[in-house]
Amino acid sequence: MATEQLERVIDGDGHVMEDLSAVAGHMGPAYQRGGRDPFPPLDHLHAANPHTSPPGSFAPVELDGWIEFLDDVGIDETVLYTTRGLAFGKVISRDWAIELARAYNDWLYETYLSKSPRFKGMGLIPLQEPREAAAELRRIVRELGMCGAMLPSTGAAQAHLGDERYWPIYEEASRLGCALGIHGGAHENLGMDDLSPYAPVNALGHPVGQMVAFAGIVFNGIFDKYPGVRIGFLEAGAGWFLTCVERFDRSWASHVQHDPRGRFLDLRKGESLLDYICRHVDEGRIFVGVEGSEPTIPYAIDMVGNKPFIYSSDFPHEVNNETCKEEIGEVRESEKLSTDDKAAILHRNAERFYALGGAAG
Repeated sequence: MATEQLERVIDGDGHVMEDLSAVAGHMGPAYQRGGRDPFPPLDHLHAANPHTSPPGSFAPVELDGWIEFLDDVGIDETVLYTTRGLAFGKVISRDWAIELARAYNDWLYETYLSKSPRFKGMGLIPLQEPREAAAELRRIVRELGMCGAMLPSTGAAQAHLGDERYWPIYEEASRLGCALGIHGGAHENLGMDDLSPYAPVNALGHPVGQMVAFAGIVFNGIFDKYPGVRIGFLEAGAGWFLTCVERFDRSWASHVQHDPRGRFLDLRKGESLLDYICRHVDEGRIFVGVEGSEPTIPYAIDMVGNKPFIYSSDFPHEVNNETCKEEIGEVRESEKLSTDDKAAILHRNAERFYALGGAAG
């Protein structure tokens, strides 16, 4: 039984490499730009900064290549996120954002989700217009069968993701019972705009973005206001989460917020901030993407339990078949993780977060 549990693997965070012309072809005539990229640049830090990645990473993988990867590595299902759309929060035109989100979602469905049940999807929604974002979230979940939507970790227009403007999105996600996956990638305006070489930008950009997003969501009481919401914080590992748990607990105890309108988080009597986070983890509202080679995972499990952590390949970004095999192998062979921990990371938590096969909570 234990062996069978560890054979099943769900990739909680894979990426498509978009056919930009095809995505643009789904946009209306007024938005056509002669085959140009419909997405804004990710940031200035990725460009004009020469560096290399492992062989085979960032390859222009399409449908057949993705299936070959799943078969070779031994992954049963994958949940697909955007690549170019990681810059989606930088779209300035609200009308463009609405049109591009719909176009991308239709392209993702037609190109991947309709072709094989092994592909699940997380769509784009126009945070620039939260009411429209809620409507598009409803469409992609109900009509296209997607698991939910991606939110950029730095938000849109540099507003943190706990800001009241985004509450209609959380309200709709709670009503639908779908997932929201927060994902980094655009690393500007995080205090590293002139940092070189690129490696520390990549190392710090993802966790810093997730820490800010997590702070905004936790301290503005999103999990209290919308108890049906499930939010995953992806591609930043487990270390940032431990830092937040420790620092938030101490800071909330020493900086008690005046809250006459009841707008912030709602601690129960005698509950610490750590208790509060653990409660929402246990009730299936908080999830964290991890890989297999992170030394902090056992410590994180000791602190909050094994329920939030989801194996994430990040394929084909920065990885290849062999590195993904190694990471899965490290989870299976770890002497610091129990069999239950390993099964939770490799498939069970992804099933709960994305409600695969009806699992949720």
